[in-house]
Parts: sequence; structure tokens; C-alpha cells
Amino acid sequence: MEFELKAYGKVNLGLDVLRRREDGYHEVRMIMQTVKVFDRLAFSELKEDTIRISSNLQYLPVNEDNLIYRACALMKEKYQIQTGVHIHLEKHIPVAAGMAGGSADAAASLIAMNKMFGLKVSQKTLMEYGLRLGADVPYCIMRGTALSEGIGEVLTKLPPMPDCYMVIAKPPFSISTKMVYENLHADQLTRHPDIDGMIDSLKRHDLYGITERMENVLETVTIKRYPDIAAIKEKMLQEGALNALMSGSGPTVFGIYTEEAQAKAAMQRLKEEKMIRQVFAAAPFHVG
Repeated sequence: MEFELKAYGKVNLGLDVLRRREDGYHEVRMIMQTVKVFDRLAFSELKEDTIRISSNLQYLPVNEDNLIYRACALMKEKYQIQTGVHIHLEKHIPVAAGMAGGSADAAASLIAMNKMFGLKVSQKTLMEYGLRLGADVPYCIMRGTALSEGIGEVLTKLPPMPDCYMVIAKPPFSISTKMVYENLHADQLTRHPDIDGMIDSLKRHDLYGITERMENVLETVTIKRYPDIAAIKEKMLQEGALNALMSGSGPTVFGIYTEEAQAKAAMQRLKEEKMIRQVFAAAPFHVG
């Protein structure tokens, strides 16, 4: 059996960190939004009992250091699957960029193993398995617009984001999520995003209410160390974005535009900037 799945990336419309927990994890409150920037994963069954990964990017690990491998191994172990699987990953979501690309690939792999071997595992159970692989994996299985709480595993579906276009840009460097959270002092934050106001705006289908509340407390760490993030945000605003924000722990920045032509024009201008390695124009992805 062979088939292909798309693994969609995400951005955070709002990201708040409430506190550092006793176990070392941070308690968050975030608005997650899936976007139409995706990896393609092609799955095929193998007779021998093995997991093989290939990719268009030579530097990506193809062993148990890859979340795809771990997701497939988890399903093989859980359901005593004796045959193997080959996965070819065509990677487009920026790597180590705050868009949950690895988590999206893991989510797609859990879904693929479920389909390929006719396991009939519920989405809820797949999300529970996903949490073992990473805090963003359950959301990447659910997708759409959601409130994410706890360490990211407590998910509440929200009304879909109003129609708009995003320009998504990654500078030519990566940021360690661990470094960002280690340098964030949640108890010293003087501002917090208006997450409840953003939820109300989503319920009212009010794009301007959403964009004016876009805020990410992790920028308090990253922008000091990587001023290009602030420069990209400013460039997007100059190109007509309603607002611009860093996604996750960065360094990817996205701007929201009302018109597709305006977003594509902004993308073309951003391509000329030396501080940007990858740039996309994409719409939000809606489930259903």
C-alpha cells in the first residue's frame, strides 16, 4: 500500500507563558492556527520489519532522532506490526523555526500508520500517542484554530480564522526552543497577550480584532538576541500587513494581509532582503 499525506505547519496568533512549573515545563496559553505551508510525506509498506526514511534535505536525521521514525516505531510496537514502512519526506516547512514542522511530520506519520495498517485508532487516542512525541503533536493531529493550554496538550477548538493571507518569512538562522524558555522569566513579564479578547474576536469573525491583539511573550527573549526578527516585522508592516509576529520560539515571522495580491507583492519584496532565507504567501488552513 502506498499513499501521500500533507503535514501542515502552524503559527501562533497569540502566545502567553503563565509560569514555570515545578517539573521544569512552562504553562502556556496560545492561539494556534494551521497554515497552508506543508511538507509532503509518501508512505509505502515494506516486507522487511524496518523503518526507512529518505528526504530531499540531506542534513535531516533518518534514524530515531527523527520524529517520523519515532511515530512509526510507536505504532509498530503498540500494534505488533511485523512489516516495515518507507517514508519519503519532501520538506518545505522551515526547520527549527517555530512552525512545528517536526511535530506536523510526526502527526502525519501516526495518521498514516493508522490508515496503512487498518488499525481504526480514534483521533483522541492518536493525540494521546502524539503527546509522547512532543507537546505540539496532538495539535498537529487536530489542526485548525485552537486554544492550547497546559504545556500545549490541553486543546479547545475555536471558530476558524476569518479569510486572510499570510506572508511567512524565516531568516537564515535557527533558534533553540530550549534556550528561549530557559531565558524567559515568566514571573517578571509586565505584559501578557489578550488571549480572551482574541477568542472573542474569533467568535465575532473580526479579523482586525484578532490582528490588533497579536502578541508573543517569547519575543522578549529573541528580539534582544536577534534584532533581525524586529526588522522583518517592521518590513511586513511597511508592506501593508495589519500586524506581524514571531511564531512560537522563532525565528519565523508572519504578517497578516487582507488581499492575496498585496500578500504576494509583499512576499516578492521580502525575497530581495538578505535577512530572509525562506518566504511564503499562504492562507490559513481550515479543518472540514
